[in-house]
Amino acid sequence: MLDALVVGGGMCGLVAAAALRRRGLTALRIVDRSSEGREGPWVTYARMRTLRSPKHLAGPALGIPALTFRAWFEAQWGGKAWDALDRIPRAQWMDYLRWYRRVLHLPVENGVEAIGVDPSDAGLAVRLEGPEGVETVLARRIVLASGREGIAVPRRPAWTEAIPSGQVSHTYDDIDFAGLSGKTVAVVGYGASAFDNAAEALDAGAASVVLLARRTELPRVNKFKGVVYPGFTLGYPTLAPEDRWRVMTYLFDSRVAPPRAAVLRVCDDPRFSVATGASVTGAMPERGRVLLQTTAGEHAVDHVILGTGFRIDLGGSPLLGPIAGRIATWRGLVTPPPQQAGHEFLDFPDLGPAFELQPLIPGDLPWLSRIHAFTFAAALTHGNVSGDIPAVSDGANRLADAIAAAEFRDALGHHEAVLRAFDDPELSVEDVDRLRPWIEQDPQ
Repeated sequence: MLDALVVGGGMCGLVAAAALRRRGLTALRIVDRSSEGREGPWVTYARMRTLRSPKHLAGPALGIPALTFRAWFEAQWGGKAWDALDRIPRAQWMDYLRWYRRVLHLPVENGVEAIGVDPSDAGLAVRLEGPEGVETVLARRIVLASGREGIAVPRRPAWTEAIPSGQVSHTYDDIDFAGLSGKTVAVVGYGASAFDNAAEALDAGAASVVLLARRTELPRVNKFKGVVYPGFTLGYPTLAPEDRWRVMTYLFDSRVAPPRAAVLRVCDDPRFSVATGASVTGAMPERGRVLLQTTAGEHAVDHVILGTGFRIDLGGSPLLGPIAGRIATWRGLVTPPPQQAGHEFLDFPDLGPAFELQPLIPGDLPWLSRIHAFTFAAALTHGNVSGDIPAVSDGANRLADAIAAAEFRDALGHHEAVLRAFDDPELSVEDVDRLRPWIEQDPQ
């Protein structure tokens, strides 16, 4: 039986596996449905030129200086090149993660997907589908490290149903940007991915690109930069649910400003424009094009790109889909103020200290606690430690510590028996015999 099956071989899966192994949980398998070198978003649907995170952040290094991006970079190009580097190129970050996987000998199995799970004696029976067909493996734990989209689905507003499938894409999709050459494009959203995809369309030769933003003003501040410090990382999960709800909804509802580099990439292009206060209210095909109705007028375009992100959906995971309705969420943990009654954060799972899923009804699905959600879905419970670069090592260490402790508790009888049978003498019989016994002296 495996100590853990890690689902996902991207940054979070790799750092989680490395942290588990450092705790002595070495019977691991790591699976990823993508081909080797294409795990995660970095060379798939991420389209920024450089990372938003500053280059000095340690990322998944787990406190080991030699594992940092800087160490990897300087070993190849030297200190002067490091000093000259501004932001980390996106594809180079993927090169670093490939090296991280290789140097730590993390055995990622590519082209393999976890498609089902059932309880088994003292663990879980997980069905894997890969090039050799379907197999069932036994594992004490599953770590879901399947990325931002792992327990989520792309947001696709209802009005997109009226658009022919070939004329609408989500930023998560494999978009044929070359096919947009000479065409007019609308990008819905105002975050980083919206700007990045607008830039890609322009680079591919789009005739024009308009960014449709609901807000009347684009956000200019990244509030998350204000919480990257140990007190927040360590203290946030210890707060009462109401406090966590208040803090995290404030952070996300404040919205994150798009990176300056992403804005500068498009702002001087005469083919690019922004329509603020333009919430899309409807769409319809019109003479081979798409007519978008917004609160700031109509836009007739050839193609629509949705920069609308993801929404948490427990049913979006093939492992969790059949039991999604039986998993506890924040709906049962907090009563938000009236203006937040429909907040999407209510669908986030209510996780335990080891990122473990919990049942909606106490006592139901006792094996559920063996599934650990180390994805963006943990943000409301644990903070932003299981998806983004700044605190991912803190999250992985927290996960590994808690799993190691849970494994000890679960097998206490075994560990106690081992302790009682422990017999590794510090002293030999001869050593003891050499001790001179005390002899009472005659007072006379």
